[in-house]
Amino acid sequence: MTLQLRVYVPPHPLIKHWLAVARDAATPSVLFRSAMTELGRWLTYEAARDWLPTLETTVQSPLDSTAATFIDPEVPVAVVPILRAGLGLLEGAQTLLPLASVYHLGLVRNEETLEPSCYLNKLPEKFAPQTRVLITDPMLATGGSIMAAMAELTQRGVDPVLTRIVCVVAAPPALQKLSVAYPGLNVYTAAIDETINSQGYIVPGLGDAGDRTFGT
Repeated sequence: MTLQLRVYVPPHPLIKHWLAVARDAATPSVLFRSAMTELGRWLTYEAARDWLPTLETTVQSPLDSTAATFIDPEVPVAVVPILRAGLGLLEGAQTLLPLASVYHLGLVRNEETLEPSCYLNKLPEKFAPQTRVLITDPMLATGGSIMAAMAELTQRGVDPVLTRIVCVVAAPPALQKLSVAYPGLNVYTAAIDETINSQGYIVPGLGDAGDRTFGT
């Protein structure tokens, strides 16, 4: 079977609500942070479906033994927030993946060339086989940052098929680049917007998610 990029836009009313809060230019920073946390939580919930490894066993209820399914603790799970904006989604993701390891990757975009450069890399030299990796990055715009992140991860042994990207808004340029380079990857987003402007911002988008999250 030929692999291809899959992009999910869950039709959940809570995701739609918090996206609307985040899009609103009048939303203050403190409420924007809440919106990012909630979007991180609900999008991670959707991304975890049919992704987290499970094991089958039995447990003893107060009345009888019964079949039971648990998350397999032997298979590693990692969350990689793309700094700094990805930190806004991290808290929500961690509420659902409390045992996941967190590896920070700091990328900054040159405002003239729109090319990313790395200023912090806390990724391990090698990920264990079968590691599930969740990347949090609110905006997939030109694709520069997410492509750089995927390059760093795959050269350390991460399988794109076992990787999930959680973002708030995605645009065609980023999705097209990911589709060509990493078929089999799965992206979970609250919305797909039609275009980006000359400054590389998604339109209508959210504005600068990092600035709005941290109020700077």
